[in-house]
Amino acid sequence: MVDFKIDQEKCISCGICANDCPMRIIDMDQYPSLTLENEPKCIQCQHCMAACPVSALSIVGKNPEESEKTLDLPDSKLVDNMIKTRRSTRNYKDEILDKNLINEMLKTASYAPTGHNDNGVRFTATYDKESMSKFKEMIYSSIKSAKEEGKLAPEMNFLYQLQQIWENTGQDRIFWDAPHIVIASSSNKNVTPIEDSIIALSYFELLANSNNIGTLWNGMIKWTMEAIDPSLIKKIGIPEDHKIGYIMLFGKTNIKYPRAIQSNGIDIHSFTIS
Repeated sequence: MVDFKIDQEKCISCGICANDCPMRIIDMDQYPSLTLENEPKCIQCQHCMAACPVSALSIVGKNPEESEKTLDLPDSKLVDNMIKTRRSTRNYKDEILDKNLINEMLKTASYAPTGHNDNGVRFTATYDKESMSKFKEMIYSSIKSAKEEGKLAPEMNFLYQLQQIWENTGQDRIFWDAPHIVIASSSNKNVTPIEDSIIALSYFELLANSNNIGTLWNGMIKWTMEAIDPSLIKKIGIPEDHKIGYIMLFGKTNIKYPRAIQSNGIDIHSFTIS
């Protein structure tokens, strides 16, 4: 049920909602309307409600007055600087972040765009040292068992070398002693589950960095969970029909970089069609 409603006392019949509708299914007469025939075409993106300048439009049971108001955009130079100076963090403080802060960042990251507006990204995260420690042990143990049983693919042998460093010296070259982890996944029934998850984590990273929280994209944990020991996915509560988009470590950092690197990877291509 789309539950498209117009408060006619507020509505100024500007037509912005109809013009901004991605599916172009809102009719404009004296007031905007959505026919029963067009309701199934609605992707429930809420663009119409967000675009209404006078809060006259409600959809899918949402009250426009309860939506967060748009503020001035952050200074573009500061955002540019934050992106350029962002570094992968491998040096963390032994401190747990406040659970409410983590949840607020994840809630904000859930606003990231998704294919077909599926909005189906799940964040699986840790909040305490004990859970993180146990998960770390599970990852290292799975790598060791796979090697000992002859099940570790040659291209994954470097993970065993890291496991041996961990076992013999206590140096953690996979988790880097990060206090927290977040795994973004989405149902394979969604249109773009991998892409949706990666985009959501990108939003999370920018928000984390703006809070002086370091982050590290981690493919090694993802490879372990998917290629070496898929049972780990179920053990931490990720649904069976989900695909893992990517994994991120995060926490307070022990180091602050006073400058950016000088990138050699800039590759811009433009095309014209005549």
